[in-house]
Amino acid sequence: MTSTTKRRSTLAGLRHRGLDVPTISSRTWQRPPQWFTDDMSSDVVLDMGWGRLVFGQTFTDQSAIVDALRAEETGERDIAMYVREPQVLVGMAPHELFLDPSITFRLPLARYRAPRDRNPDVFVRMVRDRAELDEVNRIYAACGMVTSDVDVMWANHRTRTFTYLVAEDTRTREIVGTVTGVDHVLAFGDPDQGASLWCLAADPQAAPRGVGEALVRVLAERYVARGRAILDLSVMHDNDGAIALYRRLGFRPAAPVVVKRKNPINRPLFSPQPEGLADLNPYARIIADEALRRGVRVEVTDALSGEMRLTCAGRSLLTRESLSELTNAVAMSRCDDKRVTRRLLAARGVRVPRAVELAPDPLRDTEGLAACERLVAETGPVVVKPARGEQGRGITVGVGGGDALRAAVAEAAAHCPDVLVEELVAGQDLRIVVIDHEVVAAAVRRPAAVIGTGADDIRTLVAKQSRRREAATGGESSIPLDATTEAVVADAGFGLGDVLPRGQRLEVRRTANLHTGGTIEDVTDDLHPDLVDAAVAASRALGIPVTGLDLLVPDVSGPEHVVIEANERPGLANHAPRPTAQRFLDLLFPETREQG
Repeated sequence: MTSTTKRRSTLAGLRHRGLDVPTISSRTWQRPPQWFTDDMSSDVVLDMGWGRLVFGQTFTDQSAIVDALRAEETGERDIAMYVREPQVLVGMAPHELFLDPSITFRLPLARYRAPRDRNPDVFVRMVRDRAELDEVNRIYAACGMVTSDVDVMWANHRTRTFTYLVAEDTRTREIVGTVTGVDHVLAFGDPDQGASLWCLAADPQAAPRGVGEALVRVLAERYVARGRAILDLSVMHDNDGAIALYRRLGFRPAAPVVVKRKNPINRPLFSPQPEGLADLNPYARIIADEALRRGVRVEVTDALSGEMRLTCAGRSLLTRESLSELTNAVAMSRCDDKRVTRRLLAARGVRVPRAVELAPDPLRDTEGLAACERLVAETGPVVVKPARGEQGRGITVGVGGGDALRAAVAEAAAHCPDVLVEELVAGQDLRIVVIDHEVVAAAVRRPAAVIGTGADDIRTLVAKQSRRREAATGGESSIPLDATTEAVVADAGFGLGDVLPRGQRLEVRRTANLHTGGTIEDVTDDLHPDLVDAAVAASRALGIPVTGLDLLVPDVSGPEHVVIEANERPGLANHAPRPTAQRFLDLLFPETREQG
């Protein structure tokens, strides 16, 4: 046994017995003894793909840490941790550096205890191929995190210093969570025998309960098996859910603090935020954050509606989420009335479904109802919707003739006196976002669905999924437990009190509306050129600078489609990681557009 191995073995034994030994990661106010750090590498910086980890305990010169942070790449977020006397470091460059408002938590791995029961819905494993790192980035983006360079992650993954774990939903085999570990011993010969946890994230749309806990446990157990002594992590001080999880698993607050460089990504952490910013919904917040990142002044004029005044270089514009003063009243009215939308699009040659427009007081419009009956006879079941409205209110899908038609018309008329009856076109529900007459994002929207556990009844599954959707969208999306949900479940041969077999997927709503729990899958790169052309033609026909166009398509990679409506205020936050907010700010303030 070498002298180094003997020393580390002795220190590990002392720590295990709770005796006081030198630790460089918990005594930020003094230098460790020379003998303790003889075998430690110097000035260690690791590239994580989203930024670099600067290990402060490996630096003897504070100015070298400042220089390392100054080398931060644009669009990345470097982190300096385990810095000796961090207040001194910040004082050396107060206009450039700041103390991160986060808390370091530490798990003594000798005290870790495995759970009695594992969550059967979650399986945690190593990343298997490079393509899975794209899924990791998808989850980062969905959680509002900085995405990572896949090439860097893949190169890191091929070493033992880094551990990239993903969580699978065992019922669907989809990747629904991720976490990264760094082995400090392999990285720089850490005499503290430490490791750290980074980038814990769970898919806000699809992750089942317990994904975060499963990921943390498997990472901890891997480092226990390697003989590591501690596992550290940094978490924002106000992330109550994560802090509760870490405490439950045995983590406790520790001394190290994080130092970061003042950059546009970090601005909310060191700069006062506009009053009302925290009260904005996700659709307005994504725009406000992008504006602040560019140095555009943000004044929240009505948080409840998502209204803001954005000012740059003496020019000021009012916005309400993705609706701005650049959308004139005529263009907005064209989108507001689905009848006008379809007439304008059809005149421009854009394909729309066959339809019948009913007069006000539609139940007395006998001629119109007769035309609807003929449409049903010729095309099959139809869609009945208010001519004006949003968020799926008053829409009935799959309506036949007779009493069912009249009931659906009455339901639509309760929301708007003008009713539109359209042929039901089979296909995927596709949303294409067009900004400044360019396609920026596209996604297939799917109706709210639950996955059976084999133990929970459908009512419980819907309630759990609804809570997850509410948490992920700031209360903007939830699944109503109403007559429509009950009818959809019944049509599938179940009752709300039935236990859904494990792994079976059951749609519980007919429409793919995001406000009623629908989910979204990015397909921007798969769009057929004809769909792109149709979307651009529709935006020009409406004369609108920002719109979300709803299409029905058999296949996003094929040319067939019909356009069913246009939204003058599409939810840009639904399309991460596509640069929807960036293109919106480019439209409003082209002088702030990033070059290159």
